[in-house]
Amino acid sequence: MEYRRIMAGAAALVLAVCAAGCADKKDSSTKSEETTEATTAAEVTTEEDTTEEEKQPPTPVDCDDPNAVTFDDGVFDFASAKSDDPDCASGELSVEELMGNKMLKFTDDNTVPLSGKVQKIDIRVLPLIGAEGAAKVRRIEFDLYAQATADGLKTDDAEGVRAPGWIGGGGGTVTADNDKWYDFQAFEGGEYDFETSGPVHAKFKFLLADSGQCWTEDMEDPNFLIMRWGVANESDIYIDNIVFYDEDDNSIPLISSGSTADELKEEAEKAADELKAEAEKAKDELMAESEQKFADLKADYEKAKSELENSAEYADIKAKIDEAEKKLKEDTAKAQEAIEEASKMIEDARNK
Repeated sequence: MEYRRIMAGAAALVLAVCAAGCADKKDSSTKSEETTEATTAAEVTTEEDTTEEEKQPPTPVDCDDPNAVTFDDGVFDFASAKSDDPDCASGELSVEELMGNKMLKFTDDNTVPLSGKVQKIDIRVLPLIGAEGAAKVRRIEFDLYAQATADGLKTDDAEGVRAPGWIGGGGGTVTADNDKWYDFQAFEGGEYDFETSGPVHAKFKFLLADSGQCWTEDMEDPNFLIMRWGVANESDIYIDNIVFYDEDDNSIPLISSGSTADELKEEAEKAADELKAEAEKAKDELMAESEQKFADLKADYEKAKSELENSAEYADIKAKIDEAEKKLKEDTAKAQEAIEEASKMIEDARNK
Protein backbone atom coordinates (compact mmCIF):
# COMPACT_ATOMS: atom_id res chain seq x y z
CA MET A 1 0.00 0.00 0.00
CA GLU A 2 3.06 2.32 -0.23
CA TYR A 3 1.87 4.16 -3.30
CA ARG A 4 -1.49 4.83 -1.61
CA ARG A 5 0.22 6.42 1.37
CA ILE A 6 2.36 8.60 -0.94
CA MET A 7 -0.68 9.61 -2.98
CA ALA A 8 -2.64 10.31 0.18
CA GLY A 9 0.18 12.46 1.53
CA ALA A 10 0.36 14.38 -1.69
CA ALA A 11 -3.39 14.87 -1.72
CA ALA A 12 -3.29 16.14 1.84
CA LEU A 13 -0.57 18.64 0.91
CA VAL A 14 -2.55 19.92 -2.09
CA LEU A 15 -5.67 20.29 0.04
CA ALA A 16 -3.73 22.21 2.66
CA VAL A 17 -2.40 24.66 0.04
CA CYS A 18 -5.86 25.11 -1.47
CA ALA A 19 -7.36 25.69 1.96
CA ALA A 20 -4.77 28.37 2.73
CA GLY A 21 -5.57 30.20 -0.53
CA CYS A 22 -9.32 29.97 -0.14
CA ALA A 23 -9.83 30.47 3.57
CA ASP A 24 -12.44 33.17 2.92
CA LYS A 25 -14.69 30.94 0.81
CA LYS A 26 -17.50 29.90 3.18
CA ASP A 27 -19.07 27.46 0.76
CA SER A 28 -15.92 25.37 0.58
CA SER A 29 -15.56 25.47 4.35
CA THR A 30 -19.16 24.35 4.87
CA LYS A 31 -18.81 21.51 2.39
CA SER A 32 -15.63 20.35 4.12
CA GLU A 33 -17.41 20.29 7.50
CA GLU A 34 -20.33 18.28 6.11
CA THR A 35 -17.98 15.77 4.51
CA THR A 36 -16.07 15.36 7.77
CA GLU A 37 -19.31 14.91 9.69
CA ALA A 38 -20.73 12.34 7.27
CA THR A 39 -17.66 10.14 7.19
CA THR A 40 -14.96 8.86 9.50
CA ALA A 41 -11.76 9.14 7.51
CA ALA A 42 -8.67 7.13 8.36
CA GLU A 43 -5.60 9.13 9.37
CA VAL A 44 -3.52 10.04 6.31
CA THR A 45 0.23 9.53 6.69
CA THR A 46 3.23 9.14 4.44
CA GLU A 47 5.68 6.27 4.69
CA GLU A 48 8.13 8.52 6.54
CA ASP A 49 5.48 9.51 9.12
CA THR A 50 4.45 5.94 9.95
CA THR A 51 5.37 4.99 13.52
CA GLU A 52 5.38 1.77 15.45
CA GLU A 53 2.44 3.06 17.53
CA GLU A 54 0.28 3.44 14.40
CA LYS A 55 0.94 -0.20 13.54
CA GLN A 56 -0.58 -1.42 16.78
CA PRO A 57 -3.88 -3.34 16.50
CA PRO A 58 -7.00 -1.18 17.04
CA THR A 59 -8.93 -1.12 20.29
CA PRO A 60 -12.64 -0.52 20.91
CA VAL A 61 -13.90 2.89 21.98
CA ASP A 62 -15.59 3.50 25.31
CA CYS A 63 -18.96 5.21 25.58
CA ASP A 64 -19.87 6.92 28.84
CA ASP A 65 -23.33 8.09 27.74
CA PRO A 66 -25.87 6.50 30.15
CA ASN A 67 -28.38 6.28 27.29
CA ALA A 68 -26.17 4.24 24.98
CA VAL A 69 -27.23 0.78 23.80
CA THR A 70 -24.04 -1.11 24.66
CA PHE A 71 -25.34 -4.72 24.50
CA ASP A 72 -23.62 -5.43 27.82
CA ASP A 73 -26.88 -7.00 29.05
CA GLY A 74 -26.92 -9.44 26.13
CA VAL A 75 -30.35 -8.26 24.93
CA PHE A 76 -30.80 -7.80 21.17
CA ASP A 77 -34.42 -8.82 20.47
CA PHE A 78 -35.00 -5.38 18.92
CA ALA A 79 -32.51 -6.18 16.10
CA SER A 80 -32.76 -8.54 13.15
CA ALA A 81 -30.60 -9.57 10.20
CA LYS A 82 -32.26 -8.47 6.96
CA SER A 83 -31.87 -11.02 4.20
CA ASP A 84 -34.90 -10.67 1.91
CA ASP A 85 -33.31 -8.32 -0.62
CA PRO A 86 -31.35 -9.77 -3.57
CA ASP A 87 -28.11 -8.13 -2.46
CA CYS A 88 -28.48 -9.03 1.25
CA ALA A 89 -25.80 -11.05 2.98
CA SER A 90 -27.15 -14.09 4.79
CA GLY A 91 -26.30 -14.47 8.46
CA GLU A 92 -27.37 -14.45 12.10
CA LEU A 93 -27.21 -12.00 14.99
CA SER A 94 -25.84 -12.58 18.47
CA VAL A 95 -24.09 -10.69 21.25
CA GLU A 96 -20.40 -11.55 21.41
CA GLU A 97 -17.26 -10.10 22.90
CA LEU A 98 -14.84 -8.27 20.62
CA MET A 99 -11.59 -7.16 22.16
CA GLY A 100 -13.14 -7.63 25.60
CA ASN A 101 -16.26 -5.58 24.83
CA LYS A 102 -19.75 -7.03 24.25
CA MET A 103 -21.29 -5.98 20.94
CA LEU A 104 -24.03 -6.96 18.50
CA LYS A 105 -22.47 -9.34 15.98
CA PHE A 106 -23.65 -10.13 12.45
CA THR A 107 -22.14 -13.50 11.55
CA ASP A 108 -22.05 -13.76 7.77
CA ASP A 109 -22.45 -17.33 6.49
CA ASN A 110 -20.74 -16.24 3.23
CA THR A 111 -23.27 -18.00 1.01
CA VAL A 112 -23.74 -14.74 -0.92
CA PRO A 113 -20.82 -13.76 -3.24
CA LEU A 114 -18.71 -10.78 -2.20
CA SER A 115 -19.41 -8.80 -5.35
CA GLY A 116 -22.26 -6.40 -4.63
CA LYS A 117 -23.05 -7.98 -1.25
CA VAL A 118 -24.50 -5.74 1.49
CA GLN A 119 -24.63 -6.72 5.15
CA LYS A 120 -27.85 -5.33 6.66
CA ILE A 121 -29.08 -5.03 10.23
CA ASP A 122 -32.55 -3.72 11.10
CA ILE A 123 -32.99 -1.92 14.44
CA ARG A 124 -36.49 -1.45 15.92
CA VAL A 125 -36.80 1.75 17.92
CA LEU A 126 -39.91 1.43 20.13
CA PRO A 127 -38.44 -1.26 22.43
CA LEU A 128 -35.50 1.07 23.09
CA ILE A 129 -36.89 4.59 23.52
CA GLY A 130 -40.66 4.24 23.10
CA ALA A 131 -43.00 6.20 20.83
CA GLU A 132 -42.44 9.51 22.62
CA GLY A 133 -38.67 9.13 22.36
CA ALA A 134 -38.84 8.06 18.69
CA ALA A 135 -40.65 11.29 17.79
CA LYS A 136 -37.78 13.31 19.27
CA VAL A 137 -34.98 11.61 17.34
CA ARG A 138 -32.99 13.85 15.03
CA ARG A 139 -29.68 11.97 15.00
CA ILE A 140 -28.44 8.43 15.59
CA GLU A 141 -24.81 7.54 16.29
CA PHE A 142 -23.10 4.17 16.63
CA ASP A 143 -19.77 2.40 16.24
CA LEU A 144 -19.17 -0.30 13.64
CA TYR A 145 -16.31 -2.81 13.45
CA ALA A 146 -15.43 -5.50 10.90
CA GLN A 147 -13.48 -8.69 11.55
CA ALA A 148 -12.05 -10.82 8.74
CA THR A 149 -12.86 -14.54 8.76
CA ALA A 150 -10.76 -15.60 5.77
CA ASP A 151 -7.35 -14.91 4.21
CA GLY A 152 -8.90 -13.50 1.06
CA LEU A 153 -7.95 -9.83 0.88
CA LYS A 154 -5.67 -8.72 -1.92
CA THR A 155 -3.63 -5.58 -1.25
CA ASP A 156 -0.91 -3.74 -3.15
CA ASP A 157 1.69 -5.48 -1.01
CA ALA A 158 0.35 -9.01 -0.73
CA GLU A 159 -2.39 -11.52 -1.45
CA GLY A 160 -4.24 -13.74 0.98
CA VAL A 161 -4.33 -11.14 3.75
CA ARG A 162 -6.61 -11.78 6.76
CA ALA A 163 -8.04 -8.28 7.04
CA PRO A 164 -11.43 -6.70 6.28
CA GLY A 165 -10.03 -3.98 4.01
CA TRP A 166 -12.09 -0.87 3.34
CA ILE A 167 -15.03 -0.19 5.69
CA GLY A 168 -18.03 1.87 4.68
CA GLY A 169 -21.78 1.90 4.34
CA GLY A 170 -24.97 3.80 4.96
CA GLY A 171 -28.52 3.44 6.16
CA GLY A 172 -32.10 4.48 5.82
CA THR A 173 -35.59 4.37 7.30
CA VAL A 174 -39.27 4.82 6.53
CA THR A 175 -40.57 8.14 7.83
CA ALA A 176 -44.03 9.33 8.82
CA ASP A 177 -44.19 11.41 5.63
CA ASN A 178 -46.42 9.00 3.65
CA ASP A 179 -44.11 6.10 4.47
CA LYS A 180 -41.41 7.78 2.41
CA TRP A 181 -37.99 6.10 2.43
CA TYR A 182 -35.26 8.34 3.80
CA ASP A 183 -31.55 7.76 3.04
CA PHE A 184 -29.10 8.78 5.72
CA GLN A 185 -25.67 10.07 4.81
CA ALA A 186 -23.05 7.45 4.04
CA PHE A 187 -20.15 6.75 6.39
CA GLU A 188 -16.71 5.30 5.90
CA GLY A 189 -13.51 4.47 7.69
CA GLY A 190 -10.12 3.55 6.27
CA GLU A 191 -8.53 0.39 4.96
CA TYR A 192 -7.54 -1.95 7.78
CA ASP A 193 -4.52 -4.26 7.67
CA PHE A 194 -5.30 -6.11 10.89
CA GLU A 195 -7.77 -8.96 11.29
CA THR A 196 -10.15 -6.61 13.14
CA SER A 197 -10.83 -3.03 12.13
CA GLY A 198 -10.85 -0.06 14.41
CA PRO A 199 -14.16 1.65 15.26
CA VAL A 200 -15.93 3.41 12.42
CA HIS A 201 -18.16 6.05 14.02
CA ALA A 202 -21.32 6.62 12.00
CA LYS A 203 -23.88 9.43 12.24
CA PHE A 204 -27.38 9.16 10.79
CA LYS A 205 -29.22 12.51 10.65
CA PHE A 206 -32.80 13.48 9.84
CA LEU A 207 -31.76 16.52 7.82
CA LEU A 208 -35.32 17.01 6.51
CA ALA A 209 -37.09 16.67 9.86
CA ASP A 210 -38.63 20.13 9.51
CA SER A 211 -40.50 18.93 6.42
CA GLY A 212 -41.90 15.92 8.26
CA GLN A 213 -39.35 13.35 7.17
CA CYS A 214 -38.72 11.83 10.59
CA TRP A 215 -40.54 9.58 13.08
CA THR A 216 -43.72 10.44 14.98
CA GLU A 217 -45.46 9.01 18.05
CA ASP A 218 -48.25 7.39 16.04
CA MET A 219 -45.94 5.25 13.87
CA GLU A 220 -46.51 1.55 14.51
CA ASP A 221 -42.92 0.35 14.11
CA PRO A 222 -40.23 2.99 13.45
CA ASN A 223 -36.94 1.32 12.61
CA PHE A 224 -33.73 1.99 10.74
CA LEU A 225 -31.37 -0.04 8.60
CA ILE A 226 -27.60 -0.23 9.04
CA MET A 227 -25.82 -1.32 5.86
CA ARG A 228 -22.20 -2.20 5.19
CA TRP A 229 -21.28 -2.34 1.52
CA GLY A 230 -18.09 -2.75 -0.49
CA VAL A 231 -17.22 -5.99 1.35
CA ALA A 232 -13.75 -6.91 0.06
CA ASN A 233 -13.13 -10.05 2.12
CA GLU A 234 -15.19 -12.56 4.06
CA SER A 235 -15.85 -10.86 7.38
CA ASP A 236 -18.38 -10.25 10.15
CA ILE A 237 -19.50 -6.90 11.49
CA TYR A 238 -20.11 -5.64 15.03
CA ILE A 239 -22.34 -2.79 16.22
CA ASP A 240 -21.90 -0.99 19.54
CA ASN A 241 -22.83 2.18 21.42
CA ILE A 242 -26.09 3.15 19.67
CA VAL A 243 -27.23 6.56 20.94
CA PHE A 244 -30.31 8.56 19.91
CA TYR A 245 -30.18 12.39 20.06
CA ASP A 246 -32.89 15.06 20.01
CA GLU A 247 -32.81 18.43 18.26
CA ASP A 248 -30.90 19.96 21.18
CA ASP A 249 -28.15 17.31 20.92
CA ASN A 250 -29.27 15.65 24.15
CA SER A 251 -29.22 11.86 24.25
CA ILE A 252 -32.69 10.32 24.58
CA PRO A 253 -33.17 8.05 27.64
CA LEU A 254 -33.75 4.35 27.08
CA ILE A 255 -37.07 3.09 28.44
CA SER A 256 -35.39 -0.06 29.76
CA SER A 257 -32.26 1.51 31.26
CA GLY A 258 -30.90 -0.76 34.00
CA SER A 259 -33.38 -3.53 33.23
CA THR A 260 -32.84 -6.72 31.32
CA ALA A 261 -35.54 -8.50 29.36
CA ASP A 262 -35.78 -11.14 32.09
CA GLU A 263 -36.23 -8.46 34.76
CA LEU A 264 -38.95 -6.75 32.74
CA LYS A 265 -40.70 -10.07 32.22
CA GLU A 266 -40.44 -10.84 35.93
CA GLU A 267 -41.90 -7.43 36.81
CA ALA A 268 -44.77 -7.97 34.37
CA GLU A 269 -45.52 -11.42 35.78
CA LYS A 270 -45.39 -10.06 39.34
CA ALA A 271 -47.81 -7.27 38.44
CA ALA A 272 -50.13 -9.82 36.79
CA ASP A 273 -50.06 -12.04 39.90
CA GLU A 274 -50.81 -9.07 42.15
CA LEU A 275 -53.69 -8.02 39.91
CA LYS A 276 -55.07 -11.57 39.91
CA ALA A 277 -54.83 -11.75 43.71
CA GLU A 278 -56.66 -8.43 44.05
CA ALA A 279 -59.38 -9.65 41.67
CA GLU A 280 -59.82 -12.90 43.65
CA LYS A 281 -60.01 -10.93 46.88
CA ALA A 282 -62.61 -8.57 45.46
CA LYS A 283 -64.59 -11.53 44.13
CA ASP A 284 -64.58 -13.29 47.54
CA GLU A 285 -65.60 -10.09 49.30
CA LEU A 286 -68.44 -9.53 46.82
CA MET A 287 -69.66 -13.13 47.17
CA ALA A 288 -69.58 -12.91 50.96
CA GLU A 289 -71.48 -9.64 50.90
CA SER A 290 -74.09 -11.05 48.49
CA GLU A 291 -74.54 -14.20 50.59
CA GLN A 292 -74.97 -12.12 53.75
CA LYS A 293 -77.57 -9.90 52.08
CA PHE A 294 -79.49 -12.97 50.86
CA ALA A 295 -79.41 -14.52 54.34
CA ASP A 296 -80.68 -11.26 55.84
CA LEU A 297 -83.52 -11.06 53.31
CA LYS A 298 -84.50 -14.68 53.94
CA ALA A 299 -84.51 -14.11 57.68
CA ASP A 300 -86.70 -11.02 57.25
CA TYR A 301 -89.09 -13.01 55.05
CA GLU A 302 -89.39 -15.88 57.52
CA LYS A 303 -89.91 -13.43 60.36
CA ALA A 304 -92.63 -11.58 58.46
CA LYS A 305 -94.29 -14.85 57.50
CA SER A 306 -94.26 -16.07 61.11
CA GLU A 307 -95.64 -12.80 62.39
CA LEU A 308 -98.37 -12.86 59.77
CA GLU A 309 -99.38 -16.47 60.48
CA ASN A 310 -99.67 -15.74 64.20
CA SER A 311 -101.71 -12.59 63.83
CA ALA A 312 -105.54 -12.26 64.34
CA GLU A 313 -105.88 -10.84 60.84
CA TYR A 314 -104.23 -13.91 59.36
CA ALA A 315 -106.68 -16.27 61.29
CA ASP A 316 -109.71 -14.28 60.06
CA ILE A 317 -108.45 -14.24 56.47
CA LYS A 318 -107.65 -17.98 56.64
CA ALA A 319 -111.19 -18.76 57.92
CA LYS A 320 -112.72 -16.77 55.06
CA ILE A 321 -110.47 -18.58 52.57
CA ASP A 322 -111.49 -21.97 54.05
CA GLU A 323 -115.20 -20.99 53.85
CA ALA A 324 -114.75 -19.89 50.27
CA GLU A 325 -112.98 -23.14 49.36
CA LYS A 326 -115.86 -25.14 51.02
CA LYS A 327 -118.52 -23.19 49.12
CA LEU A 328 -116.55 -23.59 45.88
CA LYS A 329 -116.50 -27.34 46.34
CA GLU A 330 -120.27 -27.41 47.03
CA ASP A 331 -121.02 -25.25 44.02
CA THR A 332 -118.78 -27.41 41.88
CA ALA A 333 -120.61 -30.58 43.06
CA LYS A 334 -124.01 -29.00 42.32
CA ALA A 335 -122.83 -27.94 38.92
CA GLN A 336 -121.58 -31.42 38.20
CA GLU A 337 -124.97 -32.90 39.22
CA ALA A 338 -126.78 -30.41 36.98
CA ILE A 339 -124.52 -31.28 34.04
CA GLU A 340 -125.11 -34.98 34.55
CA GLU A 341 -128.87 -34.41 34.83
CA ALA A 342 -128.90 -32.37 31.66
CA SER A 343 -126.86 -34.99 29.84
CA LYS A 344 -129.29 -37.68 30.88
CA MET A 345 -132.25 -35.62 29.69
CA ILE A 346 -130.57 -35.02 26.31
CA GLU A 347 -129.80 -38.71 25.93
CA ASP A 348 -133.43 -39.68 26.80
CA ALA A 349 -134.72 -37.19 24.24
CA ARG A 350 -132.54 -38.74 21.53
CA ASN A 351 -133.86 -42.23 22.25
CA LYS A 352 -137.52 -41.27 21.85
